[in-house]
Amino acid sequence: MRVLLVSYAEKTHFLSMVPLGWALRTAGHEVRVATQPELADAVAGTGLTVVPVGRDHTLYRHREWARRFGEEEGSGFFDMGESWPDDLTWQDLTWGYREVVSWWWRTVNGPMVGDLTDFCLRWEPDLVLWEPGTFAGAVAAQASGAAHARVLWSVDLFGWMRERFLRLLAEQPPGRREDVLARWLGAQAERLGGRFEEELTRGHFTVTHMPASLGRADGLHYVPMRYVPYNGRAVVPEWLRLPPERPRVCLSLGLSATERLGRYAVSMQGLLDALGDLDVEVVATVPPRQRAELASVPPNTRLVSFVPLHALMPTCSAVIDHGGPGTVCTAAVHGVPQLILPRRLLDDRLVARGLADQGMALMIPSDDVTEESTRDHLLRLLGEPDLRRGAERLRDEMTAMPAPNDVVAELERLTALHRGGGAARPADGGPSRRRAVS
Repeated sequence: MRVLLVSYAEKTHFLSMVPLGWALRTAGHEVRVATQPELADAVAGTGLTVVPVGRDHTLYRHREWARRFGEEEGSGFFDMGESWPDDLTWQDLTWGYREVVSWWWRTVNGPMVGDLTDFCLRWEPDLVLWEPGTFAGAVAAQASGAAHARVLWSVDLFGWMRERFLRLLAEQPPGRREDVLARWLGAQAERLGGRFEEELTRGHFTVTHMPASLGRADGLHYVPMRYVPYNGRAVVPEWLRLPPERPRVCLSLGLSATERLGRYAVSMQGLLDALGDLDVEVVATVPPRQRAELASVPPNTRLVSFVPLHALMPTCSAVIDHGGPGTVCTAAVHGVPQLILPRRLLDDRLVARGLADQGMALMIPSDDVTEESTRDHLLRLLGEPDLRRGAERLRDEMTAMPAPNDVVAELERLTALHRGGGAARPADGGPSRRRAVS
């Protein structure tokens, strides 16, 4: 069958789709990736075939983004993860949808949806897999008759949001039933010959590598898939080939913090100073720009611009991270205890709190981080057997999930079930019986 992976130009979101893309490719299916031109080189670097569509988005030049993350870090919609989901009111959710549709989802999807749909009508994919904010993938799949599904990069924050919203929507009098997301998606679909269906918000099904213990939205069909770490090209440095002489602690505060936001949520200098006299080896991933801002580096610290986390984690006794799903999951599949310092950004605190509540990690909100609290929590992480056992339980839960290659047969079955819009391409990849679209 023909499978199209779709992501707007956001590298960290796309990278979580790569292992599944290669599983489908090595199973004999024809796989392409549609994205905006900015991300084309990164996609091509994975070895998958890229199709640039539309124009680059302007999200990170958007006035609202700059206001929220320049002066008022994490305010507004993004704080909803702090109280998610049951205590959010109807007013919270309608306001949240106005916010996120108007300046995020519209901004990233608008420049690509028309060109993406044209491509789908010509290439005729059987299955479209889209990252959760790239609704253009769902619209294009509907227009071309393809089955389609979300591929999550973290917990299903948007699925929970939609589930809660629909329950409260049904309780409102007719005159108050405002659905900004349905109105926007319906307009996009109708412009391209389709119509609004709830599947446009969440796919026919959802592929997730997050463990069930962190929760899933009710009423959605999830396809669990084991997390396979991937973060681009990787070279193992010579120092990493040798066993550490002291307990090794990884300090990684995230790619997006510097690439998109230009800074960390907490002081890197303060964290290094807090750990500087401990009998540990700290491996801190710090890009050159932020490294130049450091006044001093403790003797127990190794600064690296980049190191493949899947190679580093098996050598670590603990990790201090920001709660980003890539770092959290890479540590988790290796059973490494985590101290999470989450930003007020989307799912970071939600993931951190979920793991901490189950004894699988420790958490300090970034607003509350001090040198003393970081040091004390790390010592707990290194010294308390229950925390290591919690990390091992999480590892066992995640490694028990089906590997990407083992998920392919289920995707084939679901594609045959949901594919529509005329005579479909056979699942074995044979010639299409659809009418050619010029």
